[in-house]
Amino acid sequence: MHGRTATLFASTLTLIALLIVALLVPTPYAEMSPGPTVNTLGTYGGQKVIEISGRQTYPTTGNLNMTTVRVTGADYRMNLVEAVLGWLRHDDKVVEHDTIYPQGQTAQEADQENAEEFSQSQDSAKVAALEELKIPVQSRVIVAAVVKGGAAEGLLHAGDVVKAVDGHAVTAADQVATFVTKHQPGEKTTFTVVRAADVKKKNPPTQQVAITTRTSDDDGAKRAVVGIQAGVEHLFPFTINIRLADVGGPSAGMMFALGIIDKLTPGSLTGGAFVAGTGTIDDNGTVGPIGGISLKTIGARDKGAKYFLTPADNCEEAAKDIPSGLTLVKVKTLNDAMDALKDIRGGNTSALPSCTKS
Repeated sequence: MHGRTATLFASTLTLIALLIVALLVPTPYAEMSPGPTVNTLGTYGGQKVIEISGRQTYPTTGNLNMTTVRVTGADYRMNLVEAVLGWLRHDDKVVEHDTIYPQGQTAQEADQENAEEFSQSQDSAKVAALEELKIPVQSRVIVAAVVKGGAAEGLLHAGDVVKAVDGHAVTAADQVATFVTKHQPGEKTTFTVVRAADVKKKNPPTQQVAITTRTSDDDGAKRAVVGIQAGVEHLFPFTINIRLADVGGPSAGMMFALGIIDKLTPGSLTGGAFVAGTGTIDDNGTVGPIGGISLKTIGARDKGAKYFLTPADNCEEAAKDIPSGLTLVKVKTLNDAMDALKDIRGGNTSALPSCTKS
């Protein structure tokens, strides 16, 4: 009896020790789950998600919901118990931590990257929407960022408009590097710029800025660089504000574009239907793939969506586990999404291009 008691006691201690390890020892995993889904035609946090001024707008009905995925933070490490429970839950997904946060990326860096991608997606959504409506959008090439310690530091500044390089007119961001790399490292290149402080003036003055190029320090062939990142700034003919706090990344771009179009056109794009979706978008209206598609479809269905606009490159994955009552609609471009919405509001749902398993 004494031996049995000792064995049981030892086993209990071992079990307790294993439980403590399972609770305290971090694992190399992160968890993803369905996040909030927000109607781009409505309000969120007491504010309109999309607000347009300086242009006539029209009433909207129905839903054009953007979808999100909730993820554990960059600094949070799941313990073994949490990881096992996550694997067992159908609506959650446990993945390697480094697939979401590249090794060495801090929480602050991850937040900054997500914020930048979200801002860029809003800008592209505005451009794509107005292009779809044949509303002209002007643009100009700017200095988006100056590399600390680079050749251009103190000479060029973020927000400066680049008009020319070495006398060659600049109309696209990639032309800046093309003209600079015609030089050998150590040679001078001349930028013609309008300073950021002057861009709002009626006839802003230009300045000639001479910069001595340096040798690139990245992999590949050595080339001349000045240490700036060129970007494009769009000039919209009226004001479009997109307000959505605590959301990052580029995946809401298509749904923002559709929301803008709906507000700028008479009638209702959805015909009153509950449509959700996801997808990046570029200035030309091309819809790109996103991560966490299966979690987004679950979140959309749980909120009440009947149709889900799905990037073509995500269709195969999404079709493996389609939530009951949800129709996945395959889209490659913003125009595809517009055509799908026309079929939905017209009741011609048999014509919708659907996502299917391979």
